[in-house]
Amino acid sequence: MKTLHIILITLTSLSGCTKKAANVQAITNNTTTMTKPDSLNYLALGDSYTIGEAVPPSQSYPYQLTASLNRQSLNVGVPKIIAVTGWTTDNLIGATAQSGVTTKKYDFVTLLIGVNDQYQGLSIDNYKIKFAQVLNTAISFANGDTSRVFVLSIPDYGVTPFANGQGAVIGPEIDKFNAINKSISLAVSVNYLDITPISRTAATDPTLIAPDGLHPSGKMYTQWMNLLEPMVAAKLKK
Repeated sequence: MKTLHIILITLTSLSGCTKKAANVQAITNNTTTMTKPDSLNYLALGDSYTIGEAVPPSQSYPYQLTASLNRQSLNVGVPKIIAVTGWTTDNLIGATAQSGVTTKKYDFVTLLIGVNDQYQGLSIDNYKIKFAQVLNTAISFANGDTSRVFVLSIPDYGVTPFANGQGAVIGPEIDKFNAINKSISLAVSVNYLDITPISRTAATDPTLIAPDGLHPSGKMYTQWMNLLEPMVAAKLKK
């Protein structure tokens, strides 16, 4: 496969979310909401940052994105979400393979994964391989159209109360993981959105942090969405 070949080349050229102490929660979109036959299909892959841990589902970035696109009459259906709090890239790969939708194609796909690889102390080398694999899967879900795949960078949870003053250690590590996902994403020409700077503004704005003291609030997700929505809308309107 051409995309996988490009990714593997990228890996050889490179040098060299947070897991909450709470019950794992999944959103699989078991919903009775009816979707119009001509609706655009949206798949969101990730972890707690994708399901919107600690905020209502409507405030998560996939649901906010869907609502905003629909206000532009783009007619996006209820997002299909494959994400669980605490998932690493390995977890996401395994769950996607068992999802029962591996042959389905989507009009666009978002991907945000890696914070739990960092938090659990998994190696950078492992992340290089597994991120490339999950990105390749995301491209396949988008029917091979890299312009319809959108990767978000990993937020920096080092500025949150949960980090307990360890931001000087966590932040640089997050940067290393983001350097990998950015390089691989750009090498295969998928869309890349760096939301890490927004996440760091929570250091001086506690309203950007959810009540659990770790995850983003709906307000922060809105800020992500405000950057992501024009990128997605531009591709969908082509």
